[in-house]
Amino acid sequence: MSIDIVVLSFASLIGLYMAANIGANDLANAMGTSVGSRALTLNQAVLVSIIANVLGAVLAGGHVTSTISKGMVDPALLADAPNKLMLGMFAALIAASVWVHLATYFGLPVSTTHAIVGAVVGFGIISVGAGAVNWGKIITVAISWVVSPAVGATIGGGIFYLADKKIMSARDPHAAAIHYSPALIFFVVLVLILSFIFKALKNLHLDLGFFQTVLMAIPCAALVGLFARTWMRRQVRLKCELGPNPQGYSPAECIFAQLQVLTACYVAFAHGANDVANAIGPLAAIFAVVKTKSVALQVEVPFWMLAIGGIAVGGGLLAFGTRVMETIGKNITEITPLRGFCAEFGAATTILVCSRLGLPVSTTHVLVGSVVGVGIMRGMGTLDLRILKNIGLSWIVTLPFTVVLSMVLYKLLTTFML
Repeated sequence: MSIDIVVLSFASLIGLYMAANIGANDLANAMGTSVGSRALTLNQAVLVSIIANVLGAVLAGGHVTSTISKGMVDPALLADAPNKLMLGMFAALIAASVWVHLATYFGLPVSTTHAIVGAVVGFGIISVGAGAVNWGKIITVAISWVVSPAVGATIGGGIFYLADKKIMSARDPHAAAIHYSPALIFFVVLVLILSFIFKALKNLHLDLGFFQTVLMAIPCAALVGLFARTWMRRQVRLKCELGPNPQGYSPAECIFAQLQVLTACYVAFAHGANDVANAIGPLAAIFAVVKTKSVALQVEVPFWMLAIGGIAVGGGLLAFGTRVMETIGKNITEITPLRGFCAEFGAATTILVCSRLGLPVSTTHVLVGSVVGVGIMRGMGTLDLRILKNIGLSWIVTLPFTVVLSMVLYKLLTTFML
């Protein structure tokens, strides 16, 4: 059996392993607030995530991807050595998978994008030299460690402050929630539509300008908002008054639980559209090298790879995603439907705004920041600072750990297989 087939076989297994780790960590922190607030049960979260992930990966997951993730290393420098590229992406997959698995084991939400970026940089340094690495992009990754959580905390905390003051602190929170529900749903739907087009569906290359898209989205969101009050009253009556209410939600919290399910579906879809490629992209590059015996600047990602990757991500959430969900949904600060909705909606808004402004953000870091922002609005005593310190250290360690491990693995693979 040739080296190519051996590497492809093992890389396929590692790719699935990486996808499962992405589900256990990246998707787990995205669904953690919904499970922590009990707006969704674990089984419901897994079902939603699998369906939305597969749809996101297949419909908007990028059927054409760069050979080397995020443009960190110029693949043309390896044009004469396709086997080195193949082994390098194999080493990167293993290194990123090991780090994400370790972080998941300790219940630490980390950026899987940063993990694969660090791993690619590691083999790039060994294979073509440090001068070939795009250090400017590395700096933007480091900047995102500060920008992402800070902006997420500001917007998530601000939304919670307004909702708590105007609704939960009102004389009749239920009546206030019904009164503001059209405006709430208008802004939620508006952000979700714009996010789908600008973020989740960016790989479809829709030729729509910013103002054209906003003008199209506003009437749609307004139409939904107009019918929101009747729908909200019916949902509260069914969920909290007539039907079983084991969570003990107040009618006002019931409303935010419904909104949180909507934002959770968006987060899972966007996750499939953007993050499944972290596992499938390197595998597609290896597949292309084996198939063509050459290095291409871009490679086709087969439909079946995207579908299997989306399923594996959801499976990883079910298999070993509970620790990270507990960190996001319980351990940082106590989450209720209102707080969970504010954190998720704040994260979605932050990602949309920062993406349009060209600011570097990490979905994981933004969501953690939003949860922290909600906790700050309730008082610093509601935050577990020990957990936050551990999370911060894990973010800082992600790049150097994956860089070094990828370098070691690449050296070993090339020594024994080339």
